[in-house]
Amino acid sequence: MIKLDWTLFLQFANFMILMVVLNALLFKPLRAALQARREAIESSKAKVHDIDEQVQAQIARYEAQLQDARLQGAQERATLRKAGQEEEARILGAANQTAAEKLQTIKEQIQEEAGTARQALRDETEDLAREIAGKVLGRAI
Repeated sequence: MIKLDWTLFLQFANFMILMVVLNALLFKPLRAALQARREAIESSKAKVHDIDEQVQAQIARYEAQLQDARLQGAQERATLRKAGQEEEARILGAANQTAAEKLQTIKEQIQEEAGTARQALRDETEDLAREIAGKVLGRAI
């Protein structure tokens, strides 16, 4: 059982002196170190947050530039495709015109040759008809 005598007050005084000494030598420096560590951690978190925001902003700029580049590439591709189609139409038109001119020249040449052949056949037909008539009749016509 606990006796209430002068030793209780002595232990209480000893405890209070120990608390003052421990507070001065251990608890205050420990709390200060913990507070400094907490502040360093918070400062690091703030820096990380700022860097993260900067990175996100750079990523957004990069994506915007990439989107602009894609859009510009699509426009250039459409322009080149249109120019290619126009060039193709021009080349095909020129080829068709050249082919039509050659075809017309060939048709005219064939008509001339057919006319010449007809005339030659007519002349030859008349000669053969005279020759056949001469042989049938037995005299020259």
